[in-house]
Amino acid sequence: TPPAAVEVKIEVVLPEKERTKEDPSPNGTASPLAYKVNGAARQYHPEERPGGLHPYPGPQDVIEAAVCHVKDLENGQMREVELGCGKALLIKDGGEFHALGHKCPHYGAPLVKGVLSRGRVRCPWHGACFNIATGDIEDFPGLDGLPKFQVKIEKEKVYIQASKQALQTQRRSKVMAKCISLSNYHMGSTNVLIIGAGVAGLVCAETLRQEGFSDRIVMCTVDRHLPYDRPKLSKSLDSQPEQIALRPKEFFRTYNIEVLTETQVASVDVKNKKVVLKDGFKMEYNKLLIATGNIPKTLSCKGKEVENVFTIQTPEDANRIVKLASGRNAVVVGASFLGMEVAAYLTEKAHSVSVVELEEVPFKRFLGEKVGRALMKMFENRRVKFYMQTEVSELRAQGGQLKEVVLKSSKVLRADVCVVGIGAVPATGFLKQSGISIDSKGFIPVNKMMQTNVPGVFAAGDVVTFPLALRNNKKVNVPHWQMAHMHGRVAAQNMLAQEAEISTVPCLWTAMFGKSIRYAGHGEGFDDVIIQGDLDEFKFVAFYTKSDEVISVASMNYDPIVSKVAEVMASGRAIRKRDVETGDMSWLTGKGY
Repeated sequence: TPPAAVEVKIEVVLPEKERTKEDPSPNGTASPLAYKVNGAARQYHPEERPGGLHPYPGPQDVIEAAVCHVKDLENGQMREVELGCGKALLIKDGGEFHALGHKCPHYGAPLVKGVLSRGRVRCPWHGACFNIATGDIEDFPGLDGLPKFQVKIEKEKVYIQASKQALQTQRRSKVMAKCISLSNYHMGSTNVLIIGAGVAGLVCAETLRQEGFSDRIVMCTVDRHLPYDRPKLSKSLDSQPEQIALRPKEFFRTYNIEVLTETQVASVDVKNKKVVLKDGFKMEYNKLLIATGNIPKTLSCKGKEVENVFTIQTPEDANRIVKLASGRNAVVVGASFLGMEVAAYLTEKAHSVSVVELEEVPFKRFLGEKVGRALMKMFENRRVKFYMQTEVSELRAQGGQLKEVVLKSSKVLRADVCVVGIGAVPATGFLKQSGISIDSKGFIPVNKMMQTNVPGVFAAGDVVTFPLALRNNKKVNVPHWQMAHMHGRVAAQNMLAQEAEISTVPCLWTAMFGKSIRYAGHGEGFDDVIIQGDLDEFKFVAFYTKSDEVISVASMNYDPIVSKVAEVMASGRAIRKRDVETGDMSWLTGKGY
């Protein structure tokens, strides 16, 4: 029908061109206040279009092509189809055809290799889910949805009509509201204040605007940069801030999302709904989101003040590590995801890479001993040396700069740079006197709506413990990138009284030496691991069980099994240990999920 087609065209064309402007993130040298005043100085009007774009594509921008016969696809099938200047994903579901972008907007995974279930397609790499009727993103990671194309059937042939621009960009940002009354606010007053500018904070701000919220949104962050793709810091250490920015600077201006960089919150006064910044400046809020993330733990041994010892918190840290490690000796303390990703990245750059770890194998608590040993072998094949079941007793310097790392086993390692990945603590110290509940480990407990114990105050991301539907609503902390997105979305929906509840399946990934491990579920407390495939060939799937139930899954070179398992878990169906012990995977291909 024509109205639907018009709506799709607006969504496809309006926000897209904005993404092509790759302006560097602000360096934060201006005072946050000045940045804020600039942000508030200009009034926007709802009819304004970014970059003066007209909302409708011209006829020359639209392409139409016959892509197949109606009988070529059966229900539940997906196919990549060619449209001359790009591809689309054609789906047949419930007797109806749908056409969408064919690549996941997150990292470009081919969605045809993903999982179609319950009216959505799940990405085979990192688990993002897209509604096949609208193209909207419904589970994360990633910020954008898919373009949706018009399908029509004529004489038993399937035709797709698509905008050329959408075929090229393969992503669609939702139409967003703007702030319509900035000039009425006095300085320091705000309607939604977000502390932290990670992905939880960004998704919260975007969701508010997508849902039509047109009052003031302010994000404040200790970081120098606008929100960026934090997982890339340890996987690709020489990424520049502008390369990994999640949105260009214009995006924040266009949609009136004010970002105060290099801004630290000292305390929160929930009674008067005020936040006090470190410089004494006070800001009022109506609704508050706390999404401050984690602070990495540091070494407490002798010589801890020595130079060239890093935790990775910023792009500058990551860049400096690469410079210092090039052609020299690098020591990584902690065989965590971060530590192992850094070690993998540095093998190509450094003269030597050593890993120091308390456990006997890497990833033991998370992936189990067998998988841990296989991964360890992969690293050893690339000349990484492991020093296990020991820790650092001293950092030795020469001229103030690191020269040696001394272990408790009395081994001395030559080191020009040391990267510490030994865990993190939630950044919640500023809340101590606030009346907002914090548990003994510093986490903020929230309910399924991401609400804290204080009305109007929400929390999201690495700082929270929340009820995980998958594990009978046990309160857990899940510091995954994907989960932070979903927390931000749910918090925003509940700020707008939409009564949304968190029910997503945790998913994460790690990449080392060009190989990826996919993971879904929550494996804490697993008591057995069932492995199918070949660990030595790095082609396997591992099921983690507790009692009789599969609680998580990990795989390497076995796509899209993790996405399939995640989809079964998301449907609420339990997976029994006996289902996976036989090696018969037919339970995954059934239509019961």
